[in-house]
Amino acid sequence: MFVANDWKDYELIDTGNGEKLERWGNFVLRRPDPQVIWPVTADQNLWNNSNADYHRSSSGGGTWTEKIKLPERWTIAYKELKFYIKPTGFKHTGLFPEQAVNWQWMIDKIQAAGRPIKVLNLFAYTGGATVACAYAGAEVCHIDAAKGMVQWAKENVALSGLENCPVRFITDDVIKFVQREQRRGSFYDAIIMDPPSYGRGPSGEMWKIETDLYPFVETCMSILTPNPLFMLINSYTTGLSSSVLTNILSLTMQKKYKGSITSGEIGLPITLSGLHLPCGILGRWEA
Repeated sequence: MFVANDWKDYELIDTGNGEKLERWGNFVLRRPDPQVIWPVTADQNLWNNSNADYHRSSSGGGTWTEKIKLPERWTIAYKELKFYIKPTGFKHTGLFPEQAVNWQWMIDKIQAAGRPIKVLNLFAYTGGATVACAYAGAEVCHIDAAKGMVQWAKENVALSGLENCPVRFITDDVIKFVQREQRRGSFYDAIIMDPPSYGRGPSGEMWKIETDLYPFVETCMSILTPNPLFMLINSYTTGLSSSVLTNILSLTMQKKYKGSITSGEIGLPITLSGLHLPCGILGRWEA
């Protein structure tokens, strides 16, 4: 498992009974997690002292119960990178802290490349990877179908003092964007994607990972430079094995460019139990 174990502003304090207790900077949040199918073993009073709890709604989404007045948003840092945190109606906070293992890997790859690197970040959400790649000195194109997420990413880039870096922010359906880049003859040295299990683009375009991921990776290869640096695929789709990502990258990237592939679970350390919480999977191809 790839474990994001070098945070200071974030901490997964405890887990149990389908929930996790997390510290985001100065605030402790309690929210559900479907992977947590074991009981709470720590003092229940610790859980009762959270600052806000998320409650699911039977009709979808949910609400936060605040025990203190939380700010509308606040800032946390991962090393030199900074991000805005804001509890949303769908339990998320705007950041997946386990992705820090990928941020550091991308920073190291870009800085060691010894040449200008152009990165395409697809399904890019609030821009954790965009911030990391810009910090490393890459030119970045950030694509997401949700206008609000793209704006959040812009603010994260500025928060990290990278507003003058060469970053393009585009609200669009990622498949249509890649197809247009193909026709325009645009090329990238590295591609990052974090595809959802299911999704809809701005004009109702449908995405289903089981049928669309493989052909999409093939399409993305058509806009890679002759000497690409890496391709990274993240997935939070329940039941999808990391070996599936290995196989996809083997049949596409490795077949054409050789290189090496690494895949596996990604997770977070749990402070009180010493266990690790699985948070998804990744597949990395690198030259």
